[in-house]
Amino acid sequence: MDPEWNDSQPIYRQLRDRVVAMILDGVLGEGDPLPSVRHVAAEYRVNPLTVLKGYQQLVDDGLVEKKRGLGLFINAGARDLLLRGERERFLAEQWPAIHATIRRLGLTPRDLLIAPPKAHEER
Repeated sequence: MDPEWNDSQPIYRQLRDRVVAMILDGVLGEGDPLPSVRHVAAEYRVNPLTVLKGYQQLVDDGLVEKKRGLGLFINAGARDLLLRGERERFLAEQWPAIHATIRRLGLTPRDLLIAPPKAHEER
């Protein structure tokens, strides 16, 4: 996890979002434990209650489960659940603007397939 925090949203939300990104990227898989609240609090120099609040959101979202005396673990199906939500959000929030730009520029599916992504050119 990135140790830098920004001022645009609460730290507990950023922490939750970072764990979500790690699940989506495959860094954390089904059954994997989350680092302890104390460990995260000490490593990133945040209040343990802040970490606990971020972790509780993950529990509330059904992405992780508490195992009494053992800690928090990634639930089976967490990545699929996240992917469904992220795809729905993308299609509802980002795709309409992207689609409008594609139409405005007169791009075809072929144009999109052969155009190298900028990120790959910089590597």
